[in-house]
Amino acid sequence: MINIVSLIISAILIVFLGIIFNRFVSNRNHVKDAWSNIDVFLKKRYELIPSLVSVVKGYAKHELQTFEKISEVRSNAMKIPENNIHEKANAEKELSQLINSITIIQESYPDLKADLSFIKLQKQMADIEQDLEKSRRYYNACVRENNTFGESFPASMFRRLLWYKHYDFFSALSHERNINNVDF
Repeated sequence: MINIVSLIISAILIVFLGIIFNRFVSNRNHVKDAWSNIDVFLKKRYELIPSLVSVVKGYAKHELQTFEKISEVRSNAMKIPENNIHEKANAEKELSQLINSITIIQESYPDLKADLSFIKLQKQMADIEQDLEKSRRYYNACVRENNTFGESFPASMFRRLLWYKHYDFFSALSHERNINNVDF
């Protein structure tokens, strides 16, 4: 009789642990998928930046230091492995700030604001930035779901045993929090 009760309790525990493990795996895969979406838009942004910089360079030759810094930060960001989320996010924060400097530069050059290729590139960049924002929100929702489940009872009791992984949020940039209206 005791063996049957032990066997039933063991079976229930195994099923329970299996459910928790599967949820950890599911959450982890959602976070990875969300990050890969961000990575796709970052790659599109990386490809667009040289064209944007090239057009603006023609109008604002004395802003060369800004353009060199953008190219340098872009190159460094591209070298960061995609699975290094924290370092990649920090590099993207710096790159976003520099991209905003292009917007500020274009305000000083009326001819640049009227250039059709610049307008087209600016529209593409704005679209990518919107897609990135949506992807960041989805990523943060997946991270929230993962972290909440892993830190809640009863899953928290088994998280080390079942290889739970805590993820960091992709936080807003300080200048993104403070800007009310960006003419980009």
